[in-house]
Amino acid sequence: MKRTLFPGLILLISVLVLASCGNQNQIRPGDSLEVAFEKAMNFYDRGRFSDAANAFETVISVGRGTEIGQDAQFYLAESYYNGRQLLLAASEYQRYHVFFPRSSRARDAQFMEAFSYYRLSPRYNLDQSDTYRAIELFQLFISRNQSSDRVEEAAGYIDELRTKLARKNFAAAEQYMRLARREARNYRAAAVYFGITIDRFPETEFAEKALANQIRALTLFADNSVPVRQSERYQEAIDTYETYLQLFPRGDNRSLAEEYYDRASSGLRSAQERDRERAERTAADEAAAS
Repeated sequence: MKRTLFPGLILLISVLVLASCGNQNQIRPGDSLEVAFEKAMNFYDRGRFSDAANAFETVISVGRGTEIGQDAQFYLAESYYNGRQLLLAASEYQRYHVFFPRSSRARDAQFMEAFSYYRLSPRYNLDQSDTYRAIELFQLFISRNQSSDRVEEAAGYIDELRTKLARKNFAAAEQYMRLARREARNYRAAAVYFGITIDRFPETEFAEKALANQIRALTLFADNSVPVRQSERYQEAIDTYETYLQLFPRGDNRSLAEEYYDRASSGLRSAQERDRERAERTAADEAAAS
């Protein structure tokens, strides 16, 4: 009987010891603010970020307006960030740099607020609200902290995020190109989205590709238009090609641009000839009627 109880007794004692150790790290009603903060930092240093966040919340609630309370606010944000609760982290970083703008950590908190949204930014084909928010906050960081050694880093993240947005618009344009095989008016929608890519993100790698493909979309739209509208629509494709030559004279997609420029030019000549014949018939009919 004793033999069977002995291993269980050891296990029970071990659990009680561990529980006792755990309780020692919890903030108790009688703890001073310094001791409470030390316990919160102990959780943080051990990577127990959820427990650390709860502990720092307690420190903040009783130490508001103190230097310890200020430190706890920063580490609360850090705890959420390291625990991958990025929206909460962004909110607490913002709270820190708004409440303590003169702190030596205020710049870091402002940067980390933006970086939290950067990490929340999803794949290009999903909703990009967090991407836009990250860009906005990085731009704000740069404007407020031009002497910071993290300005270049922030600018690099902006470039990366803007490239993602350009890719999303370019992908939408390509989707319309695929849909146009069934319904030709989607060529116009594709041209619009290629245009958005060019206008909003001219510095990205997608701008040159978008402009070349816009010529393609406009030309195919003209090909499938009613005869009376073809001349103006081929001309739009040709004008877009002229813009392409000005902006990207050595563009990687120049061969594509030239292919559809030639097609648009040929289409325009044919359409203009039909326009002349139609005008002549109309004039003859009016003369005969008079």
